[in-house]
Amino acid sequence: MIIWLSSYPKNGNTWLRSLISAYYYTKDGFFLSDKQLNHIPQFPVKNYLEGFSYNQNLPGDTSRFWIAAQEKINLEKKIKFFKTHSALVKLGQNNFTNKKNTLGGIYIVRDPRNVLDSMSRHFQIDYEKALDVMQDQNNFTYDFKKKNDYSDYQFISSWEKNYQSWKNNNLIPVKFLKYEDLLKETFLVFKEIINFINKISNNKDGFSREKAKNAVSSTSFENLKKIEENQGFNEGIIARENKKKIPFFNLGPKNEWKKNFDSEFIDRLNNIFEKNLIELNY
Repeated sequence: MIIWLSSYPKNGNTWLRSLISAYYYTKDGFFLSDKQLNHIPQFPVKNYLEGFSYNQNLPGDTSRFWIAAQEKINLEKKIKFFKTHSALVKLGQNNFTNKKNTLGGIYIVRDPRNVLDSMSRHFQIDYEKALDVMQDQNNFTYDFKKKNDYSDYQFISSWEKNYQSWKNNNLIPVKFLKYEDLLKETFLVFKEIINFINKISNNKDGFSREKAKNAVSSTSFENLKKIEENQGFNEGIIARENKKKIPFFNLGPKNEWKKNFDSEFIDRLNNIFEKNLIELNY
């Protein structure tokens, strides 16, 4: 059965996966390489859709087989974590998942003002373009390196619709958490995450304080940045201008929108996201 690790892009999914892969896929809880993230693959991706007849040139056509692909994955009868940026909605008549194939999910959300700044830096787009993307309810992503191959298509919708689809769903249990809370009280929030996972997966092993402490310390922003500098990090992207790899771990906790935006733009964002900021207590 599947446990989803979900978020809108640039909301802390990589950190969440690093913590969980360190805790559940090592003996001592240490995160030593981004190769450990291979234990938590993305869905949907092409290799999980092998054997299904779809038009790879048509965005979203793979949605017809998302449930069937999950049924195929679950034939192994193992608990598996999957990363996704998909909104928990129907695409046409096709559901992203169902109760039969899913134990639950963990969703991480982040202050939209910091998301915008992070997206702008990571994807090399200006603030206006990043804002347009975050508000686009028809937005989707795929492997942009594969021209006209939409096998890895994920329907993400807007930042607002994405988080609300998971937060307000009645389909599966979801542990909904804020990036800022994980940053402020990493050990305590991570303990809550582990207890949630153990509960929905009926894992009787309990909570290992030692492994959790090791996972937290080895996935600090400073340590992840050091791992990227020394070993590289697969999720980094190439700069358009000089073709050099852009650091995936750039500013992290120092990414403070108040320092990066002018007052006029801040007022505009506060107005656009007012309802969400109140709902999420930002």
